[in-house]
Amino acid sequence: MSGIKKTPLNAAHRGLGAKMVDFGGWDMPVQYSAGILAEHEAVRNKAGLFDVSHMGELRVVGKDALKYLQYLTPNDVSALSIGQIHYTAFLYENGTFVDDLLIYKEAEDEFLLVVNAGNIEKDFHWALEHVKGFDVRVTNESDATAEVALQGPLSEKILQPLCDIPLCEMGYYYFRHGKVAGVPALVSRTGYTGEDGFEVYVPAEAAEKVWHAIMDAGSPLGLIPAGLGARNTLRLECRMSLYGHEINDTTNALEAGLGWIVKMDKDADFIGKKALAYAKAQGLERRVVGFRTAEKRDIARDGMSVVQNGERIGYVTSGGPCATVGANIGLAYVPVAMAAIGGKIQIDIRGRAVEAEIIPTPFYKRKK
Repeated sequence: MSGIKKTPLNAAHRGLGAKMVDFGGWDMPVQYSAGILAEHEAVRNKAGLFDVSHMGELRVVGKDALKYLQYLTPNDVSALSIGQIHYTAFLYENGTFVDDLLIYKEAEDEFLLVVNAGNIEKDFHWALEHVKGFDVRVTNESDATAEVALQGPLSEKILQPLCDIPLCEMGYYYFRHGKVAGVPALVSRTGYTGEDGFEVYVPAEAAEKVWHAIMDAGSPLGLIPAGLGARNTLRLECRMSLYGHEINDTTNALEAGLGWIVKMDKDADFIGKKALAYAKAQGLERRVVGFRTAEKRDIARDGMSVVQNGERIGYVTSGGPCATVGANIGLAYVPVAMAAIGGKIQIDIRGRAVEAEIIPTPFYKRKK
């Protein structure tokens, strides 16, 4: 365990008997005693609490902050109002991913960027590499910040008594500053599970206080702690991309199905724009599709090959059983000519060419 990073909640997880794993250099809980399926179902029906303190936080401040982020990311930052958030990416010049991230608009000249844990240093250096010519300051606040995600249909009911923000007034992908369990916090109505929920950012030293306060308030209502295993199955059901799987430095935003974050017509040039415009004009060669295998034993896993006549023509990016819809599902890159809904593909599962049907995504969508 030498050199592995720990979140401020590491002791709390171990006290709960969590199974810990090395996740991108972080000692993180993959599941607790209830197990992944129980944690998954708790989030879908009641609530689960996740430690996501391994995520990174970069702050951009300065009179050119908007202009800088318009250049650095493909989504239209100018469309954000103060207190609003959107999903976007850092792209290389060829249109592939440095990382995906959230941008929180704190003020006209101040933004908070939330990036993936394994990419914090890479993203920070990427941001610093592009400050030349812009009057901005970029700082890395990751070590000083803890984050917990309360997810599920009972989230608001659990969090509101601890929070001085009127949560019923907060829309999806908006945030406010206030206090949670007496601790200064940023609270956003966001998440990575497809359910209603909140992400709470607090000073690292206050993480345990906030974690225990939420658990104490929610346990009588069915709240349980949830780990990385459930986080992955929940996001897969909702077709939410994961860096290192659906997106990486070899995949572009269009073939990943994320063209909606690429605003070609925004009043600003951005890194990767020319490459994506060219790719769009030429036509994509592949794209991500959702699939379902027919047999219970046929579970496609990340990295397995999509095959045709024994040749590899694509690959599974994410796969596994889908508890909510009762099927084995996955996402895969396949040639565009084979990507139609209802089409059939074959996946090499331990030496067997298993048939799978391409189906619509998301596999699960909550009722409003």
